[in-house]
Amino acid sequence: MYSVLEDLISLLQLERIEDNIFRGDSRDIGSPQVFGGQVLGQALSAAQHTVDSRVAHSLHAYFLRRGDITAPIVYEVDRARDGGSFSNRRVVAIQHGRPILNLAASFQNPETGLEHQATMPDVPGPDGLQALHEYAQDLPDCVPMKMRRFLTEKRPFEFRPVRPIDFEGREKLPPIFYVWIRTVSDIPEDRTLHQNLLAYVSDYELLGASTLPHGLSFIRENVIMASLDHALWFHRRVKINQWHLYAIDSPNASGARGFSRGHFFNQDGDLIASTTQEGLVRIVDPKRAKKRSDPKKQS
Repeated sequence: MYSVLEDLISLLQLERIEDNIFRGDSRDIGSPQVFGGQVLGQALSAAQHTVDSRVAHSLHAYFLRRGDITAPIVYEVDRARDGGSFSNRRVVAIQHGRPILNLAASFQNPETGLEHQATMPDVPGPDGLQALHEYAQDLPDCVPMKMRRFLTEKRPFEFRPVRPIDFEGREKLPPIFYVWIRTVSDIPEDRTLHQNLLAYVSDYELLGASTLPHGLSFIRENVIMASLDHALWFHRRVKINQWHLYAIDSPNASGARGFSRGHFFNQDGDLIASTTQEGLVRIVDPKRAKKRSDPKKQS
């Protein structure tokens, strides 16, 4: 197992402070604030620590403030309900004495029932596609140093986009993005761990699909992008150490907000999970964008 993947697994496990209070650290992956997927994965992990055999089937979260990479995050869990088949948990992620995320998660005793699903898109498989880190060999000069580091450093996941990435964002494209994803090596057969890792990676490039029709790029200093909310549904058992197609589309952008949705399919075509997200997409003066990228200056 790669050390970077081991580090992420450890990051998601959290330190238990009290029965319903947990603490987690952060990692700098190249973004100006804590990666939203990390807070999602850790908040789900905190909720899971208070549930016995039931399995998460959905979560709904609001991002309230940018997270500070240099400070720990405290997760407070409210055991809202334990019913006959379902359990509900509410989680607040706190940093510097203020909430940065609210999350509600629902858990269910596994059972069988009616089944149908959306059809997997007809796209090339992962074999033969260029891996994300291979793009680092031909990056344009405009790509910031943090993004270069994200592409060149070892990561816990392997990403293989179906369509070559336009880092400069000059071409206007349909609001659709396909990428194959899996962990860089095998991981233990722990169902909650696979769910936490999928929650973590589900925040990858989801909001970015809403900028594709407009020829915008997240590397431009006059574009502010920030996740506002995130929802995730687990339909079937996740095995994130195997290839999954993350099929993302954005049906709407308006009001300085972009809306995106995604589906995770395994290579057999099974729909494993679905997700949605709305986020801020604002065009501003470059000097203001730089100021807003500092989490310590957020109100």
